[in-house]
Amino acid sequence: MKTHLSINVSNVENSIDFYKKMFGVEPVKVRADYAKFDVANPPLNFTMNQVPFERGGSLSHLGLQVESTEEVLEMGKRWQESGLITLDEMKTDCCYALQDKTWVQDPDGNRWEVFTVLENTEPKGNAASSCCSPRAETVSISRSTKL
Repeated sequence: MKTHLSINVSNVENSIDFYKKMFGVEPVKVRADYAKFDVANPPLNFTMNQVPFERGGSLSHLGLQVESTEEVLEMGKRWQESGLITLDEMKTDCCYALQDKTWVQDPDGNRWEVFTVLENTEPKGNAASSCCSPRAETVSISRSTKL
């Protein structure tokens, strides 16, 4: 079994370039308005359709959960070496869990995180309102360009 995820993109060529770097694999199918990646780890059938849409839509963010901080750092390093702009958040309380994570953003503004859960936490005030969104005060930018 593997997850299938399909997103709308404004420019499939730009998105292919980003996702090749992010996933570390080439697409298995490319058309003028479509691309498909068959990712082995994590098992994912990921497709993109070039169609008009409202930027951001209702999608909050996407993520890849790994087992350790070392894996978060390894993925972040690979993304940086591929030319992607990353944001690191370490020891952040998000979604009722203490997490280490690194963020990237695709050409259409879809945010991806690679993260590990260090421990579960209890709710603190209105924590859910800013949950799972990079917070400027805890983020270090790994390249000089804004995310």
